[in-house]
Amino acid sequence: MNTVIDLIGNTPLIKLRKASEITECNIYGKAEFLNPGLSVKDRAALWIIKDALKKNNLEKGGTIVEGTAGNTGIGITMIANYFGINTIIVINNNQSQEKKDALKNLGAKLIEVDPVPYANPNNYVKYSKKIAEEMSKTSNKKICWANQFDNIINAQAHIDTTSVEIYNQLDGNIDAFTCSSGTGGTIAGVGIGLKEKKKNIKIVLSDPDGSSLYNYIKNGKLESSGSSITEGIGASRISKNFGIAPIDDAFQVNDIDALNVTFDLLKEEGLCLGSSSGINVAGAINLAKKMGKGKNIVTILCDVGTRYTSKLYNVEFLKSKGLPYPDWL
Repeated sequence: MNTVIDLIGNTPLIKLRKASEITECNIYGKAEFLNPGLSVKDRAALWIIKDALKKNNLEKGGTIVEGTAGNTGIGITMIANYFGINTIIVINNNQSQEKKDALKNLGAKLIEVDPVPYANPNNYVKYSKKIAEEMSKTSNKKICWANQFDNIINAQAHIDTTSVEIYNQLDGNIDAFTCSSGTGGTIAGVGIGLKEKKKNIKIVLSDPDGSSLYNYIKNGKLESSGSSITEGIGASRISKNFGIAPIDDAFQVNDIDALNVTFDLLKEEGLCLGSSSGINVAGAINLAKKMGKGKNIVTILCDVGTRYTSKLYNVEFLKSKGLPYPDWL
């Protein structure tokens, strides 16, 4: 009999029809939105909690604390519930209401903070660490800070599972993998795992405007320009997870291209996904055009579009940002 944690992983690859046709390549999306928490972050959440339990840093009746853009928090809360663990989530107050509601509905204690740069001690990641440290001084139960950005068990989850699944699903016939980076865990883990099996595979970053990672890969400098409505991806620093990612190249994708791809995926392929999936698929299209015809390229379909209804499928919001919106809204 399966439990909720048994449902994490082993997601299918979906051949993306339009992206494949326009590039004359085979572009596949790993359907991570089919995980029980509806995102790729379930994998890292499970590995982080299991690792903390194994090391006796967490216990039943204890509390796990994390700063998150939403999806990792949702995965952590869902899995913590299964193990009888309490959850405290720190989130920027500008994240989608749908993700905040999901966290509350799952039973997490939600703390909303103003978005500030990482250098600020009140940054949501640093604030979550502070909460865990303060609680540890007085609690008679184990308190654990998940630390998804710099806890490399995050990447290990994808070395152990996602990379193996992708390689086996294509019988090793894969030329490149691309995705965006938030914590860096997915691109690092999948990249490391795939390169262990096939050294000449290309691992490529798809980065939104406003992030510094594209410029870091291309020019060695953490510099950014522009902004993006995407949530949970892009960064202004090199996390420990991103630091071990074997990245060969990078593309930058603007919101207009990402949204057009996202809406195409819904209208033409029936896939209702978040804008980070649009960034990833747009990056895969750019990569396919650069590599040439006949290549097999895989990316990540990160989460469901219903997590962003108030933004991604809100005409007034999109108009206010000067962004495209589908004609059916």
